[in-house]
Amino acid sequence: MTSSDSQPSGSAEDPSGDPQDPKASGAKAAASEQAYADHAFRSGAAMTGGVLLLALALWLGGDAVIRGEGRTPWLALAGLLLAVPLVVAFTLRPAVYANETRLRVRNPFRTITMPWATVESLTAAYSSEVVAEGQKYQMWAIPVSLRARKKAARGTGRPSRREVSDPHLRVPAAAPEGPVRAPSDQALADLRELQEMNEKRPEAQGSVVVRWTYEVIAPCVAGAVLLAVLLVVG
Repeated sequence: MTSSDSQPSGSAEDPSGDPQDPKASGAKAAASEQAYADHAFRSGAAMTGGVLLLALALWLGGDAVIRGEGRTPWLALAGLLLAVPLVVAFTLRPAVYANETRLRVRNPFRTITMPWATVESLTAAYSSEVVAEGQKYQMWAIPVSLRARKKAARGTGRPSRREVSDPHLRVPAAAPEGPVRAPSDQALADLRELQEMNEKRPEAQGSVVVRWTYEVIAPCVAGAVLLAVLLVVG
């Protein structure tokens, strides 16, 4: 899924205004940062599954906490503390954001920011991967489906259902431009196009930045330690 926002409109700078006006400079900086909206790529199936898993975990865990006896409420709380961040990390968190300056890959436990000049290749064999500065990073938000790829290959060049059901149709339905692609292949094609268009821009230079998501790792570790202690002590 790709989403983009239109470029915000800004007022022209007043020639007679004070060039040191902090309000004017702040507005100009904000407009510069938001001049180009990100293209967002996420897995709808993963997000749907994550919401369902969270609802199930909260339902079962909440019931154990409220109605459980003895150590059961504490075991349920430890299990929730471990399970909820993991579900969020692997289903709701993964996303890929791209604009005219950089590619940002948000994976379960880390976020990788890559200026376009550092990106060497974008591939999707059995998983979607990007190579930047000699390092390979997987893009969890763009899963590869071999079934969808085969279905797209079979659909290329086939007549539409309307043409098959009505052989006497005078104006056949227009065929799609170019080959039919699986969603993951189309997403990679869009990213390659952005890279080719922007890798020479001065704003697209820099180095790869990797940040670990301790806000997800810390509760998982705490839940695992608490669960282990309860099981050993009990």
